[in-house]
Amino acid sequence: MSANTAPIYSGVGDIQWGTTALTAANTTYEATGSVLTVFSASASGSFVQRVRFKASGSTTATVARLFINNGQSTVTSSNNILFDEITLAAVTSGSSAATTTFELPLNVALPPAYRILATVATAQANGGWYVSAVGGSYTTL
Repeated sequence: MSANTAPIYSGVGDIQWGTTALTAANTTYEATGSVLTVFSASASGSFVQRVRFKASGSTTATVARLFINNGQSTVTSSNNILFDEITLAAVTSGSSAATTTFELPLNVALPPAYRILATVATAQANGGWYVSAVGGSYTTL
């Protein structure tokens, strides 16, 4: 069996996001509580370059955790792995300045059906965190 010597590039850009803002606290390290799916790999697999966190109003300082899920139930801890985390500073929203955006580089290739999940460790009472992922989907020839 020969090794793959050709570089793999995504065939089409793929930007995905969570359907709601992250507001509920989840202090677990295995993503078995309240989680938000922010990216689902295509049938041919996908590449995720980075994940962005944008404050939706005034927020409380917290840590955001990103997990990779194998496409199976998130309530089974062995289906999830803590991949990375980032500190999100408290944000005060107003009408004279933009709210802060935080970015976490991932640069990870996901197999088909795998997902990126996000949580925050501190409940957000007056706002939350919108989470989006920037990447690409692989295509078959």
